[in-house]
Amino acid sequence: MDTSKPKISVDYVDGLTVIRFTDEKILEEVDILALQGSVMSVIESREKLKLILDFCNVEFLSSAVLGLLLRISKKVYENEGQLRLCCISPKIYEVFKITRLTNIFEIHDSLELAKESLVE
Repeated sequence: MDTSKPKISVDYVDGLTVIRFTDEKILEEVDILALQGSVMSVIESREKLKLILDFCNVEFLSSAVLGLLLRISKKVYENEGQLRLCCISPKIYEVFKITRLTNIFEIHDSLELAKESLVE
């Protein structure tokens, strides 16, 4: 079993910050805590952050990740930033719909659409 921390990649492009989750599965509490530390450090380093979370590699996630996303959202908006989610698989998107998180998060099919939706 791979016990390494979940991996993210962070890209800074045209004034935007794109965090891509690189693990296929985000299930274990220890992984989610590591993700929280990694993502929050990026968020806390900038005000008025334009952040896109890219889920293109993620096929499975636990409900605890949904709580993490809510905490991320709260922190971004407290710092007067903007948050978009993109490339969520249909299975995971269904969970967002059932839990009504589609009413909270702005979710786009592609990274390009997410970029275009961010307001100057």
